[in-house]
Amino acid sequence: MVLMNSIEPEENEFAYRYDTQMLIDRRDRDLNEDEMRSYITSHFEGNSLVVAGDEETMKLHFHTNKPWEILEYASTLGWIYDIVVEDMIRQSDGLQG
Repeated sequence: MVLMNSIEPEENEFAYRYDTQMLIDRRDRDLNEDEMRSYITSHFEGNSLVVAGDEETMKLHFHTNKPWEILEYASTLGWIYDIVVEDMIRQSDGLQG
């Protein structure tokens, strides 16, 4: 999937430094995979977007330079947990991500 505000990994492997992942549980309304994907691609810079799940629970994976923005957005959708933000440049240097 190519995002509007995206640099493809082939151009620069670490253009988007932080591998941001989380689970989102439904809070006030059903979660919608297509709505989440559309909102992220039009509002955030990054690549490697994966949104998968159902109306109760979603897995979100995104490479970005501003993981806090993705966390803030996801927190408006439901309860976020199992949050992982890894620095892929540190990992490539053999360090803890």
